[in-house]
Amino acid sequence: MNKVETKNQEPQKRGKFRGLKDIWIRMKRNKLAMMGLVIIIVLVLVAIFADVIAPYGFADQNLANQYQTPNAQHWFGTDELGRDIFSRVVYGSRVSLRVGFISVSISMIIGVAIGAVTGYYGGRVDNSLMRLIDVVQALPDTLLAIAIMAALGPGLTNLMIAVGIAAIPGYARLVRSSVLSLKDQEFVEAARANGSSDYRIILKHIIPNCMAPIIVQATLGVAYAIINAAGLSFIGLGLEPPTPEWGAMLSGGRAYIRDFPHMTLFPGLAIVITILALNLLGDGLRDALDPKLKR
Repeated sequence: MNKVETKNQEPQKRGKFRGLKDIWIRMKRNKLAMMGLVIIIVLVLVAIFADVIAPYGFADQNLANQYQTPNAQHWFGTDELGRDIFSRVVYGSRVSLRVGFISVSISMIIGVAIGAVTGYYGGRVDNSLMRLIDVVQALPDTLLAIAIMAALGPGLTNLMIAVGIAAIPGYARLVRSSVLSLKDQEFVEAARANGSSDYRIILKHIIPNCMAPIIVQATLGVAYAIINAAGLSFIGLGLEPPTPEWGAMLSGGRAYIRDFPHMTLFPGLAIVITILALNLLGDGLRDALDPKLKR
């Protein structure tokens, strides 16, 4: 029996690894997607090793060095308090990426759960939950996040909650549409015939088959989350000083943009490069996971 089970399991494992290998091969053919992946990996490493990379602390002030343009001691110059902008941008990557990934995790977990339940059961459950999603989606993401931040107050945790809640409808609708097309498939009917519970069918059979669009949506969602978080910080509803956050740095430097443009240039470039890399990676994943492109 053990030999038979091993033989039956080996093709399944090979199939999974083969599928991942095929996806990776298609990803490698897309040079822009690989460039985006490399940039994201570099940004993650910068965030992890910010304490080693940054030459100064993000809150270190020296009024004798204020308003310095980029030079050998301060690569990105200094701000109105003499703080090193390069160090603040480096530490800001840690904050922005944390907000992006955690807020997307919040919205993805809740949105996937709502979408799977509504799509699978339909009827009153579908109508009640989706009408609630419609109410949430009626408000623009940024406006909803502003309302939540105004109610909860500033802070990193509240910022991630606000951005995450604002993105829930997108995941709920995406998963619901996928579940509606999958719940009547033969493999789901076979699972029901074998006595599997609804919970097991949703968790083990339906959601795994929805992962491709969810992964793409999550990758792009990190970019939108970082933009929303930067926007909230820009208008004063994000993190409180002196915490380095790219949007807050833009807000702090806008009063000096004519005389000292470097104060807004480098935080802005950090946002642009991060969002561009995430979008390139998301587009590449969408193409790599598209069944129509399999050969």
